[in-house]
Amino acid sequence: MIIDAHSHVHDPVANHIALLDEAGVDRAVLFPTRPHPERATDLAGLRREMAVLHRALEGSGNGADSFARAQQELAAALAAHPDRFIGFGSVRLDAAPEDIAEAVARDVVDRGLHGIGELTPPPGGAATVEPVLRAAHDHGGLPVVVHGSAPTTEPDLHTLARLSARYPSVPLVVSQVGGQHWMTAIELVRDTPNMYLELSTANIVFALRLAIREIPERTLFGSDAPYGDPVLARAMVERVTPSGEVRERVLGGNSAQLLGL
Repeated sequence: MIIDAHSHVHDPVANHIALLDEAGVDRAVLFPTRPHPERATDLAGLRREMAVLHRALEGSGNGADSFARAQQELAAALAAHPDRFIGFGSVRLDAAPEDIAEAVARDVVDRGLHGIGELTPPPGGAATVEPVLRAAHDHGGLPVVVHGSAPTTEPDLHTLARLSARYPSVPLVVSQVGGQHWMTAIELVRDTPNMYLELSTANIVFALRLAIREIPERTLFGSDAPYGDPVLARAMVERVTPSGEVRERVLGGNSAQLLGL
């Protein structure tokens, strides 16, 4: 089974299914999203959508209405294609710890979702993830995915590793190979047994090669679609791994094991 470990709801969802079919991807982990860059038809439209993304990544623009719409879009996509999508639910990091615990129970566990993410703490704010990890632990070790690229900082990655060590039952996935801090991300994930590294949007091919070589059992193929392309992301993984067990693990076996599929 080929599993894309990182994707966001598309509008329309049928376009996402077409991309997965073209890439030969069986299933995709699906996160809710507020921006929709795939809707843009020109540069001005893309700027508007990316501004929504930047506000979210900086910790602003996370109003209750937009958050609720993103959750509704996720639910609709999962209902339409339960055989292709593996749903993850997000929670608001600016909420009180007891409210985060309640949200995980209500919006993730009760809805039958497979994990929590993609969380986007503001730069320098990775510590806000701890109540989520605590709630994930309380529900048997739900996987948690945290945004790894900019504006995530190198100190944020170290914070995530320290927090992960406190909750060893919780698989913590750093996405996008840790962005520009990919060498630090590889080292931290390698040395923290319950951390995983998702490989989308890497722009340096040997970042993927070294990540897979260092942690072949905890690296995950992902595309970050619609920001990335499943066809290209799969080709990049295949380019840096020989055919056989390691390639099969990265393209889907590691994700299947992590998700209990």
